[in-house]
Amino acid sequence: MNQFKHKSTKTLRIGISIFVLILTFGIVGYMVLEEYSFIDALYMTIITVSTVGFGEIKPLSEVGRLFTSALILMSLGNLAYLGTAVVTFIVEGELFEYIKNNRVNKRIHKLTDHVIVCGFGRNGEQACLELQDHEQDFVIIEKRDNVIDRIKESPNMLYIKGDATHEEILIAAGIDRAKALIATTPNDADNVFVVLTAREMNPNLKIISRASERGSDMKLKRAGANNVIMPERMGGQRMSKLVMQPDVVEFMEYVLLQSNKDVALEEIGCDYMCRMFEGRTIDELKRIDVSGINIVGVKQKSGKYIFNPQDNYELDRADKLFVLGSVVQVSEFRKTLERGK
Repeated sequence: MNQFKHKSTKTLRIGISIFVLILTFGIVGYMVLEEYSFIDALYMTIITVSTVGFGEIKPLSEVGRLFTSALILMSLGNLAYLGTAVVTFIVEGELFEYIKNNRVNKRIHKLTDHVIVCGFGRNGEQACLELQDHEQDFVIIEKRDNVIDRIKESPNMLYIKGDATHEEILIAAGIDRAKALIATTPNDADNVFVVLTAREMNPNLKIISRASERGSDMKLKRAGANNVIMPERMGGQRMSKLVMQPDVVEFMEYVLLQSNKDVALEEIGCDYMCRMFEGRTIDELKRIDVSGINIVGVKQKSGKYIFNPQDNYELDRADKLFVLGSVVQVSEFRKTLERGK
């Protein structure tokens, strides 16, 4: 969009500049060649340039006629330049592209609690597909033209062309309204810079970053990343697990990664928990809950994880519960936890 604005502004400036030069040239020419007053010269120049067909103020000399002819040709040349520029914008799709980008930017401006994905490589694309499956709004930041063309093939994907390390690009992506940022560029240094900038601009933002080299994970965490993923390390661990515990890996992938409605592992915060459950045990919650959900874990305020919590565990508003069940069961359990019935 900025490129379109630059080109259109440049074309308009050139056209106006040429028009001013033609106007000046005409006024000076008529005043010198035909000894017109300034007002007469201005009037004669305007009716000549505009080709309205009005008569001459007074008969022109042969030199004056040649000058008028040259003035008309210059004026037509300027109109042809502007017309060609307009046609070029339309034929080459620049005008359509501007309208489309403007529409996308308006949609981005309305987003809140969305996710910003920096980079649309293999990891970034997969992250976007997962976000789509969970109906989570997101904005892609990508600077490569060929990748932008690929993103445009999916009409529902919102994107901004630019460098995620620049503050103005993050602002355009609505970083002040976003709830999370995923940095997936292949360059660890770029990811560190993105994380630093994003953390400064939005201290409450959840930031997840990719790292390729050993030691980069610690740098990214110091820069402000909440979590750092190393695809190569995770890939190696997964392959070894598939050798030693293939069924466990397949089960976890089925629960976490597959798009299905049979089973879901969800994180449910207790901050909206009904008052009647505060300080009560999981056993007391189970007596009221009829969803059939399984509470498989708890994350406490201190960050400590409790796996397979006992029935006598006392609930706290700062807790986060990890529950396993169908999508319907998870929904029913959430209602019970919030409403108390």
